[in-house]
Amino acid sequence: MRILVIEDDRKVARFLAQGLREEQYAVDLSRNGEEALHLARTYDYDVIILDIMLPKKDGFTVCRELRQQGIFTPILMLTAKDALEDKIQGLSEGADDYLTKPFSFEELLARIKALMRRSQEYKTVSLQVADLILDPYRRLVKRGGKRIDLTGKEFALLEYLLRNKGRIVSPTMILEHVWERDYYGGSNIVNVYINHLRQKINHGFTKKLIKTIRGQGFTIEED
Repeated sequence: MRILVIEDDRKVARFLAQGLREEQYAVDLSRNGEEALHLARTYDYDVIILDIMLPKKDGFTVCRELRQQGIFTPILMLTAKDALEDKIQGLSEGADDYLTKPFSFEELLARIKALMRRSQEYKTVSLQVADLILDPYRRLVKRGGKRIDLTGKEFALLEYLLRNKGRIVSPTMILEHVWERDYYGGSNIVNVYINHLRQKINHGFTKKLIKTIRGQGFTIEED
């Protein structure tokens, strides 16, 4: 899962990024409203954490313009302002939730998970192909009833493949969703992790679920 954090306070931004990465989220950071709009239009995020007091364009404007442009990624507004009118304005501009600083990181995580559950994409609790099941909230993967232990990146890659079940996804698409935008390594890293996944989910099973489509990318399907 990939999260965009829009926060101009460097200390707060680092704190959020570090905590979210430890929870195995891919995190992109932006420190002004104009850059944030560009990133949200360019990349596919699961949640946007948006501060109100930003340079160039404030959070209210960013939220309003995203909604006007048909981008309905769940938005959690994060701000030092706790006046009722600010909360009302944020929600009326299209934000989905509101969290006032200071806050506990545990509450932030709970709100992120709640936003994902409420969003259209995450109404299905578990993802499945054949006898392979992934539960994104319990962070659990099983095949044939047997638990499979994955690293954070392996889990994120498998989740992305399952959310695109039956569709070919290119290495570039995988890099953009599973890795962060400032990752400068080559696309060969995708092949490495695909091989890791194959070894773990295919071990002991005859049916191979992850397929390579030469010159195009990868897909996961039963047949």
